[in-house]
Amino acid sequence: MQLTKCLLIVCGLLMVSSCASYPPAEYISEHGRGYVVASWYGEKFHGRPTSSGERYDMYGMTCAHKTLKFGTKLRVTNPDNNKSVKVTVNDRGPFIRGRDLDLSYGAARKIGLTDKGVGRVRMEKLGRDMRYAKRVPFTLSEASGHLTIQVGSFTESSNAGRLKRGLEIAYSNVYITTVNLDGQKFHRVRIGKFTDIERAHSVAERLADEGYSILITSRTD
Repeated sequence: MQLTKCLLIVCGLLMVSSCASYPPAEYISEHGRGYVVASWYGEKFHGRPTSSGERYDMYGMTCAHKTLKFGTKLRVTNPDNNKSVKVTVNDRGPFIRGRDLDLSYGAARKIGLTDKGVGRVRMEKLGRDMRYAKRVPFTLSEASGHLTIQVGSFTESSNAGRLKRGLEIAYSNVYITTVNLDGQKFHRVRIGKFTDIERAHSVAERLADEGYSILITSRTD
């Protein structure tokens, strides 16, 4: 009886030790630090445009985040081996529920996450590269009628669809319209239908500050 009791105590201590060795999930604190669930993306998207407009380089030190502004710099640490990497947010994602950060293949490899695929990491904000911030190329006096905000135009519908999906994380009424120009089809990703010029400009400024290249234009439908 005494031996059984001792074994139960030892097992309990081992379970507590095991749980304590892996940090619990938590929201990013006001200081910009915390644990998140990270994954990575690679060859399938290599060379394709990211939500920021840059071409995705699977070997570069970049990442996708759902809401952080483009140009945000992060230090990401794998608690399993204490390896760290510095990355820059230049894309939106991940789109799988329960995941918070998508590292480039190169960044994930540096911290030993490629084999595991998905894991909890420590994320810390380091600042922002303000070269990613954009301005609204628009004069209010030029607008008339219903307006919309164009965020991207692509010849490949899959690229337009991916940008639309990223925008829908934080914005409503995101849609794609197609147009033929000189025999080539373009897929335009747009947001909203505005009758108020000031409102359209306000939303456009928010998008530009996040790092999107935008254009306020007329909406004919």
